Amino acid sequence: MPNSHNMHASIMLCALLCCGTTLAQEQVDIDRRTAPPPNDRFHIETEKNVRVTTAVPTKTETLQIFGFGLYAKNVQPVWIQIENLGNESLWFLPSGVDEGYFTPIETSYRQQNRIPFLDWALNQDYYALGMRMQIAPGELRSGYVFTRVDQGTKSFNVDVIGREKQYRLSFFVPVPGLKVDHHDIVWDELYAEDEFKDVDLAELVAELEALPCCVTDKKQKNNGDPLNLVIVGEGQEVFYAFLRAGWDETETIYSGSLWKTLQSSLGGGEYRYSPVSSLYVFGRAQDAALQKARASIHQRNHLRLWATPLRFDGKPVWIGQISRDIGVRLTTKTITTHKIDPDVDETREFLLEDLVYSQSVSGLGYVGGVGAAPFDQPRGNLTGDPYFTDGLRIVIFLSAEPVSIDEIEYFEMGQHPLRVDK
Repeated sequence: MPNSHNMHASIMLCALLCCGTTLAQEQVDIDRRTAPPPNDRFHIETEKNVRVTTAVPTKTETLQIFGFGLYAKNVQPVWIQIENLGNESLWFLPSGVDEGYFTPIETSYRQQNRIPFLDWALNQDYYALGMRMQIAPGELRSGYVFTRVDQGTKSFNVDVIGREKQYRLSFFVPVPGLKVDHHDIVWDELYAEDEFKDVDLAELVAELEALPCCVTDKKQKNNGDPLNLVIVGEGQEVFYAFLRAGWDETETIYSGSLWKTLQSSLGGGEYRYSPVSSLYVFGRAQDAALQKARASIHQRNHLRLWATPLRFDGKPVWIGQISRDIGVRLTTKTITTHKIDPDVDETREFLLEDLVYSQSVSGLGYVGGVGAAPFDQPRGNLTGDPYFTDGLRIVIFLSAEPVSIDEIEYFEMGQHPLRVDK
């Protein structure tokens, strides 16, 4: 019969070894969770007692981290580190990053082709890498939130709440891999320094109403869609406002984007970054194009913007064109072209509503310059689609800070849709 003292010692040794293994594994899990992605694209924001660092791995980096192509499953991990610099416990809300986020084990489930609990160790692995919600006073906590895939620029909020204070920090993180059209623009070369012109409100109205009515073709011989949109705001301010409202960047036209466009067109799928054809103002193609996908590539709202040499209150003024796609047909140049809703004024107003609800608008007004085209006497664009309009341009003044609806200023600029005879 074994010595009872030796047996007790053996049990204790086993317990210590098991405990040591568990603690070691927990430390490995913590180290993996706190380790940032293998890139240097970190974005840091601090608000009072909260410091947040974020990074978004690319498709290739995600494969390196997780050993699996999560992007192919429409999963994009976002690494978040939150440092609680205060004396109260905080709670992180992952819905601010993506309201449709996937939980860690749900992500594991998607990797396993949705066969539940096929690999419990893999479930545990993803769980260990997930971002926890509670951050104690003085604690630094890191981990991944598993979101839906966004290409080009990933825009999201990191929302953190405490008993006495709420924090919302906004991030716009570039994700390499998408060939975005406006990245090719050399902004400093659009105008010479002596071409810029600072204007007051009356001068702004006069200048805007003197601009061309419509876009043209490359040879500037034929008019197309109406220039029915004016944006006042810094370039980054404009860009962020549209991203906050759910608009997407646009890819350049190249073999890869054309192939994706063709696939989406034939299959009726969604291609959020589909390229748009070039239209011309000031003798050049659009400086930037943005779009908001709907049910499929056949249905989207898209706009083009051109920087003008005008400055109002020190901010750049942009002229643009917006329309709503309601159908698609094949072409020889870009494979497809879209049929627009002829009620271009409705699409113009949709944009205003969209930006207002995202709290990006500080002011608005209307100017002339397009020229009215009644319903029974429509004009046509460059692809032959008819459109009718009250002839006005909406002028939208953007704000970098959130603005509620009741704080928006209306600028009396001499025109208003309700005072125009249609």
